[in-house]
Amino acid sequence: MPAAPALLAWSGGKDAAWALHVLRRRGEVEVVALLSTVTREHARASMQGVRADVLQAQARAAGLPLLEAPIPAQCDNATYDAAMADALRQAQARWPGLRTAVFGDLLLADIREYREQRLAAVGWDLVTPLFGSDTAALAREMQAAGLRAGLCCVDTQRLDARFAGHPFDAALLDALPPDVDPCGENGEFHTCAWDGPMFDAPLELERGETVLRDGRFTYTDFAVATARRGGGVRAD
Repeated sequence: MPAAPALLAWSGGKDAAWALHVLRRRGEVEVVALLSTVTREHARASMQGVRADVLQAQARAAGLPLLEAPIPAQCDNATYDAAMADALRQAQARWPGLRTAVFGDLLLADIREYREQRLAAVGWDLVTPLFGSDTAALAREMQAAGLRAGLCCVDTQRLDARFAGHPFDAALLDALPPDVDPCGENGEFHTCAWDGPMFDAPLELERGETVLRDGRFTYTDFAVATARRGGGVRAD
C-alpha cells in the first residue's frame, strides 16, 4: 500500500529539513511538497527571514515543489489561518487525497495543539515526527549526519546578538548558555539550512549583513550565491 501523501511546513530551517529526512527514512508518509508562509512586503519566510529564493533553492535540492502562502509582515492569527487554509485547499486540488500536514515542532505542546485544532477545522491531520525529542541529543544527531545551517535570526531577549550568523555546529552548542535550548525550540534562534542528507547537493549561499529589527530580533541574511559575485562560499 503506498504511503499517504503529506505536505511539509517549510521555514528553511534545520527542524523542517530534519523532519523531511526522518519521514523519508520511515516511509510512513510521502512528502509531496513543501509549504512556506512568505511575507508579501519582503519575500521572506515569516519570522525566520529566509529569502524566498533560498527557500526555492532548498526545495529544488530536496527534489520537491515549493508552495507559498503569502501573508502580511504584520500578521495576526486569523490572517495566518486564512492564508494557510487557502494554501491547503490549493494543495488538495493539485494532489487529490492529500490531507496530512507535517510540522517540525519539537517540544511546545501548546503550539502543537493549536496546529492540530486549526488543521482539524479544515479536515487535515497533523504529523510531528520530531515531537518530544531530547533536543540536546537531536542537535548532535543532526550535525553528525551532515546537516549544516547558520543562525539567521536571534531573539536578543533570549540570546546574545553575537550568535547571529553563527554556524549551527558543535562549537555553537558548547557556547550556548545553559538556559537556551540547543535547538532554539523556545524561539531563542532560527536557522537557515544549506546542506544535509535531505538535499541532493549543498546549496551555495553567501552570508550578508546582520541587522537588528524591531529592537529585538537580530537577522543575518543568507543569499543564493551569484556568478556576478564570482561564485559563493558556503555559509559556514
